[in-house]
Amino acid sequence: MREEMERREALELRRGHPKPRSAEGWGLLPLLWYLAFYKPLITESHLRRKNIKFLFIRFSAWQYAGCDKLWAGLVTTLCDSVRHHFGALPLSVYHVMGTRPRFASGFSHREWLLKRGTCLKLWGLLFVLAAGLTILLVALLVPGVKDHRVLKVVGSAVTSLSGSGLVLGAFSILKNLLISEKQKIERLTDSEKFTTQLGFMSKVRREVEVLVDFLTFMEIFERRRLRVVLEITSLDICYPEKVAGVLNAMNTLLSDANVPFIFILAVDPSVIVPCLEQTGCMKGLADNGYLYLNRTVTLPFSIPEMGSRSRLRCLEAAIQTREDLMYRILAGRVERRRAKCRQAPALASLEEADAEAVAYIHQAFRCLHDGDDPLARYLPTNGAHLRRIVNTIPITLRLLLHRDGPRSPRAAAAWVVLADQWPCRLSWALQCLEDARQSHPAPALGARALWSIFQENLGELSALQQPLRNVLSLDGDPELFQSFLAHDFPFSAREAHEFLGVTVNLDHSIRHKMGLLRALDRLKKAAAAVPVSRGVQCPHPE
Repeated sequence: MREEMERREALELRRGHPKPRSAEGWGLLPLLWYLAFYKPLITESHLRRKNIKFLFIRFSAWQYAGCDKLWAGLVTTLCDSVRHHFGALPLSVYHVMGTRPRFASGFSHREWLLKRGTCLKLWGLLFVLAAGLTILLVALLVPGVKDHRVLKVVGSAVTSLSGSGLVLGAFSILKNLLISEKQKIERLTDSEKFTTQLGFMSKVRREVEVLVDFLTFMEIFERRRLRVVLEITSLDICYPEKVAGVLNAMNTLLSDANVPFIFILAVDPSVIVPCLEQTGCMKGLADNGYLYLNRTVTLPFSIPEMGSRSRLRCLEAAIQTREDLMYRILAGRVERRRAKCRQAPALASLEEADAEAVAYIHQAFRCLHDGDDPLARYLPTNGAHLRRIVNTIPITLRLLLHRDGPRSPRAAAAWVVLADQWPCRLSWALQCLEDARQSHPAPALGARALWSIFQENLGELSALQQPLRNVLSLDGDPELFQSFLAHDFPFSAREAHEFLGVTVNLDHSIRHKMGLLRALDRLKKAAAAVPVSRGVQCPHPE
């Protein structure tokens, strides 16, 4: 969108169109002049303008998720961002002296019309103020007239009345300068009217209409089109009622035909649709959240699955968010710590252990960066999952070194990816391994592959898929799980048992739940296998 904005700007300049005006610096003075004394007209030439400017606003729904103001927070964020972009003074002057843009009659190219009524009122007030001041000065300074109290009273009254109009106008501008639209809406939400909704929506809508008119005014002044782009994120981690409220507020803002708003709704439909279906907004749509989204979103865009290069770029971006994982910083720290170890022999063992951990962490991330390594093929396409893996690998390797466990950074990184991508299937394999170790000697199981243990108990997992359906939905592609464990990373039962003690990115409550369900299922099967004896009379309880 930024590239398109720059391309259109350059194309309009090559066609000979006037350069857009800026409202910053010295451009603020003509803007205030036009706001006070001119009416904007929407002409045909303005509608034909191709150059455009985007105002990008990010709205995180999670910031307002804990209160009743989530949908109002969307409006306040919009108003506050526009006020911050153009400045508080122009918007305050527009509230007091601005005129709503209207369409020009015919094919006129005249974009500004002098506000004669405002000019006459201003000149009249200044003339009356000058006359009052003259009478007052004459009554106070001219000899022989000082004793006339009538002139003093008349001069004071005329000066006060004329000056009060100017003072009231300045006071209104100052009031709007100090109290923003965001504060006005927040005051409305804090009042009793918010609970009863008496006149609340009409006042909020009025503030939005003033904002839209101001944006149209700025379009004509800057000689280009303006579009406000709101990126809505984190909506899929809010309560269902909040989700419906934000979508309703979005539809309300887009209800008018020519509003300059573009909403980018970044959500996961598999999470949003159940939230919508739990609320009362689905009546009439057969409780189908997909129908509601289809009527709300005018340009659906489902992001395709990442390729290998995109996954590696996302991995690099996730690593750069952690300064302690960047290789150059790590290498510098290792050299400094080794130098300190030479100076302080008492801390040598601790510093050397830390340096060893840094080296293993670097090797693990080098395996992830290597496009030829099979491990890179299993990296998730979700940014949140990538950050989890990046944050977990250093902890896992440090715990392994502390326990004097296996020293393979690549295997540790692969185990972290396995636990993140398939938590349900891995938990089931670990639970089956634990149950088998309780009934068989450990040496007999140590050499067995974890995949074979999972495959032997796959039918039992299929029988329990109904109570485990929510946990199963956390797993990735089952075919990739088979390829991961059976071919690329065939972890043995012994390795799985050693890694289990340092696995911090796997919810162990899943495994405990599976153990309980498996015990209950075996108990039912055992009870069904016991023959029921007939003809035996039970004694009376008494």
